Amino acid sequence: MKLHFPRFILLLFVIQFLAPLLPGQVPFRILDRDVIDARLKGFSYKNPERESILEDMFKQSGCSGDKLQKQIVRKRIPPNLICVVPGETDRVILVGAHSDHVAAGDGVADNWSGASLLPSLMYSLTATPRKHTLIFVAFTDEESGMSGSIFYAKQLTAEQRSKVDAMVNIDTLGLGPTKIWATHADAGLVNLLSRVADSMKLPLGVVNVDNVGSTDSESFAQYKIPRITVHSITQETWNILHSHDDNLKAIKMDDYFTSYRLLIAYLAVLDIQPPRAVEETGPTPPQHH
Repeated sequence: MKLHFPRFILLLFVIQFLAPLLPGQVPFRILDRDVIDARLKGFSYKNPERESILEDMFKQSGCSGDKLQKQIVRKRIPPNLICVVPGETDRVILVGAHSDHVAAGDGVADNWSGASLLPSLMYSLTATPRKHTLIFVAFTDEESGMSGSIFYAKQLTAEQRSKVDAMVNIDTLGLGPTKIWATHADAGLVNLLSRVADSMKLPLGVVNVDNVGSTDSESFAQYKIPRITVHSITQETWNILHSHDDNLKAIKMDDYFTSYRLLIAYLAVLDIQPPRAVEETGPTPPQHH
């Protein structure tokens, strides 16, 4: 897929509850909706081709050369695709989404909706230098036991794991408004996302999938890495996954673009106030004017 590089809007996002911590401005770029839509619609049925498309998207977005890496997990499956954006420190925010899908359906919701956002989020967040090093990973083989994310988390050294302030996992967007799996998420990450959504007046709900499914964020739980999964699944839409109904028609494009906007702002704020700081000091109360 070939895309012309998009126009963008540079926003200075004023978040009132962060006013005591900084001038109150968190800069990031919002890509044109046409680009977000085109990237979602540019999926392939074949998992290896998905990786190639994502690689092209990352390169178009400015991640290439040494910043773009392939991590071999095992033979006969695509590798993990990793984009590293160095920050002012070696503290890390890891953003992941699996790129593979099952045979039934097109795998647009689960999980091209998440994977195709990774290059856009990377580009949107590089409007200004970041405090954290940002690592974006398109995980392979989630549908066959999360082997891509398990391998990635396992190969990190203890020192590298200690520097990861957050693992933000994106899995199945666009079936409706943004949701989180709260029972399997770090409290500080949930708290911060809720406050960003409230500040932006964007919808955010809680739908837990305990004992129903799993996702790549769980590969990081045993290492005590703060994690959160952002999704859009409800009891009514669960049956779309792993079925022939998982196609473009299942996606509500307005909700999908809203989730993208919320994720950009959340990651930008997270870069300034990571979850460990939130837990240690407590949340800053909102300031109403």
